[in-house]
Parts: sequence; C-alpha cells; structure tokens
Amino acid sequence: MQGNQRWQDWVNLLLGIWLFFSPFIFGFGSTSGAAWNSYIFGVGVFVISIIALFAPQVWEEWINMIIGVWLVIATFVLGFSAQIGAEWNNFIVGLLIFGSALWAAVEQPYHPPIEHA
Repeated sequence: MQGNQRWQDWVNLLLGIWLFFSPFIFGFGSTSGAAWNSYIFGVGVFVISIIALFAPQVWEEWINMIIGVWLVIATFVLGFSAQIGAEWNNFIVGLLIFGSALWAAVEQPYHPPIEHA
C-alpha cells in the first residue's frame, strides 16, 4: 500500500460492495432492472476504488462522481421508483459516492517528501 491513499477511496470501495449486495439485502429482485443496476455499478465503483487505492488519479474520482449522479437519477430513468428499497438505496448510496469522490477530487494531493541522496 502507498502513503497517498485517501480515506474516501476506502469509503467508496465499501459502498461499491454494499451496492452490489443490496438487492439481496433489500429483496428487490435478483433479475430486475434495479438489481442489475446495483450489480453493474457496484462492481464499477469497487474496481475504480481499487485502482484509486493503488494509483490515485483525479479521473477515478470523476468516474465515481458520474456513477453517483447516475445512481441518483437511475430510479427515474429505469423506472423502478415503485421499488422503495431500491429507490432509496440508489439515491442515498449515489449521494455518498458522489460526495466522497468530490471530496477526494478537491483535496490537496499527497506529495511524499523528497528523498535526498
């Protein structure tokens, strides 16, 4: 592990895991559009967060922000607003992913001390 990791990347990693397993936890169907949305974007957030932990770049945060926005609006776009568990889960997790990615993107980057020979 490197010294330039951000806690926000760990938070998004956990949110990605949560998002993936949330259809099973809330019971909103393993084959519904809401479930597939959670599976796909849960894996996406997880993978992006792993990359960010080992090679942090601002583009990773932008992708997670876009995913966060998508999760907030997916309920309306994909039409699963009747599934209350899925609706609120996507909305809350989307806001959390967006917020932590934005926070990481605007934070000052870590610059390790320069070693002199």
